[in-house]
Amino acid sequence: MQAAPLRATPALSRPSVAGALRAVEAVLMRNGQRTARRNAWTSVLEDRRRAKDRYEAEYVLEAAATSRPQAT
Repeated sequence: MQAAPLRATPALSRPSVAGALRAVEAVLMRNGQRTARRNAWTSVLEDRRRAKDRYEAEYVLEAAATSRPQAT
């Protein structure tokens, strides 16, 4: 009895780590995660705005504290 001839079968491609992470993210993003991420980003932008305002206020206060009255 002869053995059946071997056929070349295409190698099954393994899912990449990045692909697996994308799949997990897609599942998580369905249930409100998209809104949470949007809210978090809005919060980051607001924190940056407040930090800029604090920096500008500090600059103005420092300038006012170090300035000398000028003679008129």
